Amino acid sequence: MNIITSNPEVLWESKSLLGESPLWVEEHKSIYFVDIKKKKILKYNVKTQQKKTYKINKEIGFISHIKKNIFVLGLKNELRILDLKKNKKIKSIIIERDFKFNRINDGKTDHSGNLWFGTMDNLERNLENGSLYCLEKNLNLIKVDTDYITTNGPAFINKNELFHTDTRKKIIYKIKINKKKKILKKKIFIKFKKQIGSPDGMTVDKYSNLWVCFYRSACIRIFNKNGKKKRQINFLAKNITNCTFGGERNKDLFVTSALKGIKKRDLLRYNYTGSLFRIKTNSEGVKTKKFEIIL
Repeated sequence: MNIITSNPEVLWESKSLLGESPLWVEEHKSIYFVDIKKKKILKYNVKTQQKKTYKINKEIGFISHIKKNIFVLGLKNELRILDLKKNKKIKSIIIERDFKFNRINDGKTDHSGNLWFGTMDNLERNLENGSLYCLEKNLNLIKVDTDYITTNGPAFINKNELFHTDTRKKIIYKIKINKKKKILKKKIFIKFKKQIGSPDGMTVDKYSNLWVCFYRSACIRIFNKNGKKKRQINFLAKNITNCTFGGERNKDLFVTSALKGIKKRDLLRYNYTGSLFRIKTNSEGVKTKKFEIIL
C-alpha cells in the first residue's frame, strides 16, 4: 500500500512544554492530550473546535479512557482513576516507592483492554531505572521489562506482540509475550543513528505499518513490518512526541509536540513547536481500546 498523507495542520497552538499522549475519544468527538511538565490535560473537540484545559496536581505522562468522563491518569508515581468532569478521584495506585525520582511516561491500552505504561528517571539522567508495566483489567500490576532509560510507546501489533522504545538508546524493540505477560522473545526492531533524532511515541495502523515520532528531528517516519522506511512526514515543529489515529473512519493522525529543550534560533524555523497537529491519511488506525477495568 502506498501511504498518502496531507501536510500537518495545526489544530491548537497550545505551547505545550512537553505535549504527549494523544487520545481519541469517539463519543466525545475529541482528541485529549497532556502537557507533562505543566501538569495539564487538554481537550480539543474536532466538531466544535472547542478547547478545554484541566489542571492536575502532579506531572502527567498519559491519559486513557474508561467510560463517560472517567479516565485513568499516569501521574508522577501514581495511577489515578478520575472523573475528569467532577475532578473526583475514584481510585489511586502508588507505584515505584523505591524510585523517588522516577515518573510515569507514555502509556496505552492493548487489544484486550489492558493498560501498559513505562517509567523513567524524571531528572533525565543516564540511568536504566525505567521499567515497562502492564495493569490488567482486575488491577493486577505486572512488571514486564526493566533496564530502560527513557520508555516510550508502546504500540501493539496483536495480542501477543508489541513495539516498545528506549528513546535515549535510540532503539525500538519488538517484544513477544505470553498470556501471563512474560516475555518470550525480545529483539531490536530498529536502532537509529545519532543524527536521525530520537524515536518517541508511536502507533500502528491496520496495515502493520509503524508510525514513529522523532524528538529533535521535526518528523514522523513510517516503517513497514520489516523495518523498512516507507515515508517521512515533516513538521514545522522540532520535537514531535506522539501520535494516534482517530477522527472519521479512524483515518486522521493526531500528533503532539514539545517546546522542551528547543533553542531560540530553532523556533524561528520550527515556529509551531508545542502545538497539536492533524494529518489526513489514506491509512487507517487500529481503534484504541478503552481500559476495561473490572471493579
